[in-house]
Amino acid sequence: MRRARCADRAGCVVELVRRERRTEHEAATGRWVGERAAALLGFGYGGVHAPGAHYPAPPFFVPDTTLLASEAEELGITGPQHLLGGVVPHAFVGTKTITHPLVDGARAKPEGWCDALGRALEDVTLPGFAAFSVDDVGRAARSLFEQGLPARIKRADGIGGLGQSVATERKSLDAALAHLDPESIAQVGAVVELNLKPVKTYSVGTVALGPHRIAYLGMQRLTRNRSERPVYGGSSLACIRGDLGDLLATLDDEAERRVLRCAIRYDAEVSRAYPSFFASRRNYDVALGVDPSGMPRTGVLEQSWRVGGATPAEILALEAMHRDPLLAHVNVSTHELHECVDPPLGAQVSFRGDDPHVGPMTKYAMLDAQGDAHGR
Repeated sequence: MRRARCADRAGCVVELVRRERRTEHEAATGRWVGERAAALLGFGYGGVHAPGAHYPAPPFFVPDTTLLASEAEELGITGPQHLLGGVVPHAFVGTKTITHPLVDGARAKPEGWCDALGRALEDVTLPGFAAFSVDDVGRAARSLFEQGLPARIKRADGIGGLGQSVATERKSLDAALAHLDPESIAQVGAVVELNLKPVKTYSVGTVALGPHRIAYLGMQRLTRNRSERPVYGGSSLACIRGDLGDLLATLDDEAERRVLRCAIRYDAEVSRAYPSFFASRRNYDVALGVDPSGMPRTGVLEQSWRVGGATPAEILALEAMHRDPLLAHVNVSTHELHECVDPPLGAQVSFRGDDPHVGPMTKYAMLDAQGDAHGR
């Protein structure tokens, strides 16, 4: 049995790699998050988890995916205090599909699906459907067309805006359906929902790491990759100590309060539908925009119960709260650029280089300039 790299420490933080392939920038960011999480907890950093290694105590895990309950049980993960991420009873619960109900008369339905959840979420999400067959994707899109609504089709496991297309009528729908892989859709599912344009995407979340807990509200920004496609470009977050209820009490802007209430309701309904679910990182993307008729729309797009694009900023906020016990709020941001640039002074760089899979890239997080952050 191999001795773990942090065997001489009271605890050990390890990355848990479940994805088949990680790009260089993803691996570098995983190490950055693991090392900073270890420092916050007062633990050693043990690198990527090795099943045959000996650890002085059950390690604290930083998974790159939302874990299944069966996986968590094998690893000794029994609650949110054991990981930076989340645990779900079925694989689809960790994807976008739970945001919507199945289309009427759905041909495919995964085992463990909760019909009541999609219906319960209809007033805090955009009009849309989940689908687990290409035929159901088409039927869902046509149902939106009948309401005069354009359809955005999203693979349930898509990340950073990839794996999406928009259909507004039969011809563009046929083209979108032709690009779907029936086997993949049957396995992971897809979401078909109202396409808002223009739209603002908010990030709402809470993170608990050891004794530290933050809640935040912020905005996402887009950038373009080397193929000139719009992809996730970072987030700017306003963070406080506490949970989402504490954050709601600090907001005066009604649009922001509506965004936050949608996320709080979404979180509560998921926990009601799947009581065995737990997570130490809960992140929700919430859209605010108008539909083609000019009607304002607000709704949760998806959840993330794993390390994500905003995690480096979340770590910086947790570190700032740890350093200053009186700190009430802090502003942080992440930045992802598909080019090699010199980051600004004070930036915490997780990757800068030429990734063979995505090309040149620079990723960094910033602790933004504060006024009186003690809330006085």
